[in-house]
Amino acid sequence: MQNVPVVIVGGGLSGLYAAFLLEQKGIDYILIEARDRLGGRITVAKSSVGQNVSDQSGDHEKSNDGFDLGPSWFWPEYQSQLSSLIEALGLPRFAQFEEGDMMVERGPSELPIRTQGYQSSPPSMRLVGGMTALINALYARLDVKRILTGQTVRRLTKTGQHIKIDSEYGSEHINAGQIITYQAQHVLLALPPRLAVSNIVFEPTLPQDLAIEWQETDTWMAPHAKYVAIYESPFWRDASLSGAARSAIGPLTEIHDASTLENDGALFGFFGVPAQVRRSVSDTVLKEHCRAQLVRLFGAQASTPKAEYLKDWATDPLTAMPADASGNGQHAVAPPSKPKTGVWQDCLTGCGSEWSAQFPGYVAGAIDAATVAVQSLPADIFCQ
Repeated sequence: MQNVPVVIVGGGLSGLYAAFLLEQKGIDYILIEARDRLGGRITVAKSSVGQNVSDQSGDHEKSNDGFDLGPSWFWPEYQSQLSSLIEALGLPRFAQFEEGDMMVERGPSELPIRTQGYQSSPPSMRLVGGMTALINALYARLDVKRILTGQTVRRLTKTGQHIKIDSEYGSEHINAGQIITYQAQHVLLALPPRLAVSNIVFEPTLPQDLAIEWQETDTWMAPHAKYVAIYESPFWRDASLSGAARSAIGPLTEIHDASTLENDGALFGFFGVPAQVRRSVSDTVLKEHCRAQLVRLFGAQASTPKAEYLKDWATDPLTAMPADASGNGQHAVAPPSKPKTGVWQDCLTGCGSEWSAQFPGYVAGAIDAATVAVQSLPADIFCQ
């Protein structure tokens, strides 16, 4: 049984940043991620057909080609901690394209109308290569021997001064189903609160009021789906259109320009169709409806994307629980990140983005929550 001061459960942005902070402080840890990749809700598609990646191989790390299937934007003017990290990691950024008019669909019996666009204030920014550039940059600075993927934490057991962590190899692993046990003094939960309390058995159980609060915290992005269409060029800009659109018809209710800084044109949209309805329709049919909508809004050139992607987060079991399908899609209020009483006090902390009091659910929230969690670790861990 491997014994370390800290085990991090979850390899999304918050987990990786917590690992980054622990390494800076010289604290040993293990990070356990259930997926076979890192990044969590941060993942990108590539312009080449069939490539949907967020790996840590390094091959695409230098590529400027990346289309976000999860979060895309950050706002440096009021997310200063995230912005400072991106700057320190040397990641190039660029402003979301918003120049020109936008298109609006008000009803099925009305033609789309062209109207004056608007620009965000403060401006929203994107990373060259997509948001996964941040994931790859952090991973490149970590001790890879401490990062374990393809393992799902099933049980946390408090035994005296330690926590026993039971983790199971996933179906893709040669040892699928095998349980591996680790031991730690503190566990950082770098995953959504609802996912943590639903999928992990805690022995003894968590305080009931805390478990209820975690269970009732909606997971950001969980009920959403995103469609991306990639083109040879952003042809809509030739007509002085920003690529933005709003629709009361759908299937996409909100559309934006997703083009890279120098290469491909792209449009992305959020579905307004509820998760239960999306589940009853094939991806092929959903994509057909999306293309038809883009043709209505931007013309015939929109009918032939060179690649297209659909990511339905509601069908991702490592993001969404059944309760998320009926969520309102809004950012939740951050619940307490740790037990205040009982055996789990001072040895268990939530550090996923939803636990950020300042930016719950946002990319900036992952950085904030991880920072607060690491800073609040018991003093004896720092003395080892």
